[in-house]
Amino acid sequence: YHGGSHLPDLTVVSPVFDERNRHVFFVANRGHHADIGGIVPGSMDPFSSSIEEEGVLIHDFCLVSEGQFHEEETVALLTGGRYPARNIEERLSDLRAQIAANAAGARLLGELRARYGVDVVQAYMGHVRRNAALAMKETIDNIPDGVYYAEEFLDNGAKIACRIAINGAHAVVDFDGTDAQLTGNLNAPRAVVIAAVLYCFRTLVGRPIPLNGGCLDPIELRIPAGTLLSPEYPAAVVGGNVETSMRVVDVVFKALGAVAGGQGTMNNLTFGTGTTEHPGHDRASDWAYYETICGGAGAGHDRASNRGFNGASAVHTHMTNTRITDPEVLERRYPVVLREFSIRRGSGGKGKYNGGDGAVRVLEFLENMSLGILSGRRTTRPYGLDGGEPGQPGRNRLRRGGEVRSLDANVRLEVRAGDVIEIETPGGGGYGDPKGAAPGQS
Repeated sequence: YHGGSHLPDLTVVSPVFDERNRHVFFVANRGHHADIGGIVPGSMDPFSSSIEEEGVLIHDFCLVSEGQFHEEETVALLTGGRYPARNIEERLSDLRAQIAANAAGARLLGELRARYGVDVVQAYMGHVRRNAALAMKETIDNIPDGVYYAEEFLDNGAKIACRIAINGAHAVVDFDGTDAQLTGNLNAPRAVVIAAVLYCFRTLVGRPIPLNGGCLDPIELRIPAGTLLSPEYPAAVVGGNVETSMRVVDVVFKALGAVAGGQGTMNNLTFGTGTTEHPGHDRASDWAYYETICGGAGAGHDRASNRGFNGASAVHTHMTNTRITDPEVLERRYPVVLREFSIRRGSGGKGKYNGGDGAVRVLEFLENMSLGILSGRRTTRPYGLDGGEPGQPGRNRLRRGGEVRSLDANVRLEVRAGDVIEIETPGGGGYGDPKGAAPGQS
């Protein structure tokens, strides 16, 4: 609620001082931790209804002072909540890595400061921001003036409405008409919505610029409080960061007619030990694994070059922002076998330019454990544009013995040794009338 995304994402911020002990910079990094507590391993409970059920809440906490890592205090913080974090040693190691990353950033800034001086470095930071704002103004100015509107629906029927008003080099992005905050966890904190809008407009800029806050200077955002895009405590939000954020991207691109819908979900899969229903004898030794699964990208048409393009197949799109664990690493570290990881042929929407295909991921479990799936686009389909067909929705299934059972988009269950989970991810939407496709278009 204070600028974060969801509880597993921990942000480490460090001040940087000059030789006269004046504070001159901040360095920061945000990392998604494999577990931060909560009801289920991986801290991605599909059915959480309050923020407390999703893990340890951290408002602010002094991690390092006088060069000392506050390890005991950090352990107390991570284990002292109602639903404490699992695998504390891994959490501490990851936090040390974040501290080291900030130290590297501070060292590099120190080298710049020594070479050019603080005033010059700070001035160029301002130049970078102003250049980004100018590039964004040029981009917005190339969009015809007018009001563009679109709406998208989550699988539970909740509506996200987006109205974009373009006036010269200025844009107003207004989410008025979006449904009120939900009792489930698909509420997206305001910061997530800002990031999604920033991403959408940044992709439209035709020249290389560093991503920074200057990109938002010509964009006015209106996000009504109390909606599912600006929830209030104690609303659950873990699904909003990973699922609703993808639908925000969809609705912005749809309003602008920029690109057909991508898979629109991150297909979040978690498994491990230590649920609240079956707590381990030593919570700190419980473990969790979390991954997001790739899918199809939408097809589109690039206005600058006047050329169309097919959507890419089996890629992490838009807000997913992750890579998946290598099969060899996955099978060595966890009691699972990856039986299949392939492209889901034919799942992309047809068009003059076809949407990308989704993926098929099949995992067999070698031990009993808890599993959760938090996914979307199982009852809705990624939209096509300009006559293109929508992509296919995703599917989740459980194979147990000789039986195959269809699973909902959101699932929490106990799997047994020998059980197999099959996840088929959505394809992207197509662009343009399929009748206009060139022979052999794929």
